[in-house]
Amino acid sequence: MKLITKICLIVLVCTAPKLSAGQITPAVKKGDFYFAWGYSREAFSNSDIRFKGANYDFTLEGVEAHDRQSPFAWNPYFKINQLTIPQYNINAGYFLNDKYAIALGWDHMKYVMDLYQTVKISGEIDLLASPYNKTYQNEDILIIPDFLTFEHTDGLNYANVELRRFDCLLNKKKVNINAISGLGIGVLYPRTNASVLDMERADQWHLSGYGTAAVAGLNATFFEHYFLQTELKGGYINMYDIVTTYDDADRASQDFFFGQWNVTFGARFNVLKK
Repeated sequence: MKLITKICLIVLVCTAPKLSAGQITPAVKKGDFYFAWGYSREAFSNSDIRFKGANYDFTLEGVEAHDRQSPFAWNPYFKINQLTIPQYNINAGYFLNDKYAIALGWDHMKYVMDLYQTVKISGEIDLLASPYNKTYQNEDILIIPDFLTFEHTDGLNYANVELRRFDCLLNKKKVNINAISGLGIGVLYPRTNASVLDMERADQWHLSGYGTAAVAGLNATFFEHYFLQTELKGGYINMYDIVTTYDDADRASQDFFFGQWNVTFGARFNVLKK
């Protein structure tokens, strides 16, 4: 996962500043509006996660996690009332001129902590009748369900605003190819599925932190309006206020890097034309 994330970030850093199409006539125009929908795979760097409550405060170091994309099938990918179950992406933008668009996005990622991994733990647990009551000092602990389950599976929702640049690489009558690059910022609004020390999970939406990301990709537009797009996206997420239980004192926090591969399809129309 670390390797995938690093590759995505390197591609973005190396590609974004160099996307240039010379003197080719732009395929997009001021006033163009687009809407895109698609699906994604993600990778996450290891992260330190701190869990804090009235009678416990401990940190797990270098926790591994993975995404959880639904297997490809008619249900849920093509069933209207099931479309939001997989990891999906929504992006809508308006072109300020012939190159730059301001875009709003919603990336519905899923973050799943790996069970049965051994990590380092530091801190203190002092709960009533808990088998984990102890002061820990950089000790090994095996993560099992009775101790901890931790997922952002409904999901790791990244609501973002981006400035995107489109550079035309090919502009023919029925098809044009555009290179995409961009930067964005946003907030994390997950519904976290966590069971900490066998306590009941809260399972509620909560504004938990912020993120920033860069994106680079290719857009193939057919008959001037309909497109297929593939992107690499990479960035940083800081979730400093994660709800874990119904007790207001119980919180978790973590920060990590992520890499994302998106495939989307959509349509583009000019809203300024008479």
